[in-house]
Parts: sequence; C-alpha cells; structure tokens
Amino acid sequence: MARLNVNGSEREFDAEPDTPLLWVLREQLGLTGTKYGCGIAQCGACTVHVDGAPVRSCVLPVSALQPTQKITTIEGLSPDTSHPLQKAWVQLDVPQCGYCQSGMLMAAAALLKDKPRPTDTDIDAAITNICRCGTYNRVRAAIKVAAGETRAAADAGIDVVHVVRSARA
Repeated sequence: MARLNVNGSEREFDAEPDTPLLWVLREQLGLTGTKYGCGIAQCGACTVHVDGAPVRSCVLPVSALQPTQKITTIEGLSPDTSHPLQKAWVQLDVPQCGYCQSGMLMAAAALLKDKPRPTDTDIDAAITNICRCGTYNRVRAAIKVAAGETRAAADAGIDVVHVVRSARA
C-alpha cells in the first residue's frame, strides 16, 4: 500500500504508480470535490495544492509524490467553509454551474498565500483556470474581497455591488 499526506492525514491507497493523483483522490480516497475537466492540465478543475503550490492533479502521477509532501484538496481548505475565499465566493455568488469552482478556489488560495494583496495582473497570471460559464469577473471580485481589497476592486473597475446584484437577479 502506498501512502500520501492528504488534508493533514496520512492516507493509504492501492493504485498503479502512473495513476494520476486526481483519480486516487476521487476513487481511492473518496474526495470528490476535486473535479475532472480535461485530463490534459489545461482547465484547472483538478487543481490541488502540493506543499502549498497549485498543481493540476489530472496529469500528476502518484509515483511523483512522496509520502511527506502535503496535499490539500478543496475539502481540506477549511473544515467548515470558513476560509476567506469560501466566504467571498458565497457573498458574491461566484459560481454559476459550480463545476470549475473547487479548482478556482484552490488556485486563488495559492495566489493569496503568495501575494496577500494581489493586483489584477497577479490574478490574471495565477488564475489560468477555465470557467465555461464565464464567472471571471466574480472570481476576480471575490479574490479582492477575500484579500480585504473591496476598495481596490472598485478602483480596478469592478463594481462589487453590481456583481452581487446581477448574480442574484
């Protein structure tokens, strides 16, 4: 049995070495918050953190990971959805269909860890995830809210109040 440190717990699993981390998380460990989108590391729905860095788990073979590396999935971001990003996502009604949002949240969490007060350029560089529903403006606004930058969001031309109202309409 192989072992991984997932969301702060050592977990055992039985899978071929070339199995992508995504499938071990979903099928072996029952952590289905991380989504399959494209299978070629382009869409970001499968984003998780490995030692704090965002990675696309659909192309990362479990053999490339060490048991000491810390893997964090959307389920491990906060046990009670109290992470500032999760609160901002709810406050601004960011998701439409929601399929890509766990990957978006994980990418955004890594961004805020590295850059607590990100600029629009920082957000554009870090959030390369694809959202077929086009929630990019709400994602940007939620990142700014989570970073405590509602004023910066307004300065950047993002009408946070309008985003919230139109999302609820």
